Amino acid sequence: MTYCCGILVRDGMVMVADTRTNAGLDNISTFRKLKVFAQPGERIMALASSGNLGITQSVVTILTEGYENPETGEIETLINAPSMFKAAQRIGKVIRMVFATEGKALEASDVRFDIAFLFGGQIKGSRLRLFMIYAAGNFIECTVDTPYLQIGEHKYGKPVLDRAISYDVELYDALKIGLVSMDSTMRSNLGVGMPIDLLVVRPDVCTADLSYRIEAGEPYFQDLRERWSAALRAAHQAIPRPPYRNST
Repeated sequence: MTYCCGILVRDGMVMVADTRTNAGLDNISTFRKLKVFAQPGERIMALASSGNLGITQSVVTILTEGYENPETGEIETLINAPSMFKAAQRIGKVIRMVFATEGKALEASDVRFDIAFLFGGQIKGSRLRLFMIYAAGNFIECTVDTPYLQIGEHKYGKPVLDRAISYDVELYDALKIGLVSMDSTMRSNLGVGMPIDLLVVRPDVCTADLSYRIEAGEPYFQDLRERWSAALRAAHQAIPRPPYRNST
């Protein structure tokens, strides 16, 4: 299991991803699930993954090393995609390629082809964009009305984003809210865990404003967790008890 979220606000984009992966209670490991593709000043793209690690690593490797387009003979990668939309299409194409190659063998081994990706970034001359790409290779795009997307174990962190995120939220406030969403997920699901990888991108810069890994025990995140828990306790204590009485 995993949890990744992407937030796209007026001031830029935030991506947050955990690193825990497990294949049973006695086989828990740490793998980076947020990969950045960058040509500073020209383009920056980030790809976060959830689901079967073997499948997602195959997809990411092909997108990194490239595949031959049978119509043009050109080697296509994420880093040479002409637009963010075309790059999202390439991700979907590679997902279908991997399924065509490995799907039957996975099905025979009773392994679900259960993956998803968040893909966001900007190519110079175009706008900052954020997509969620499904296991079928189709995708949706983040909008002003719903300025965040999630993959993995999303249900515990979603209420925080629903209540606190809007398109006009300041960029580093969006990061803070994303971290609260991650903490809420980690509190409720042991399949999501540290370290946490972060990426913050501002529009029209095409380089990372922040690329950082939060390790266990990191002071700010520990303080955020404690303050959020204390704030929730104070909030429910401040709300009056229900006044209801039996109607009979």
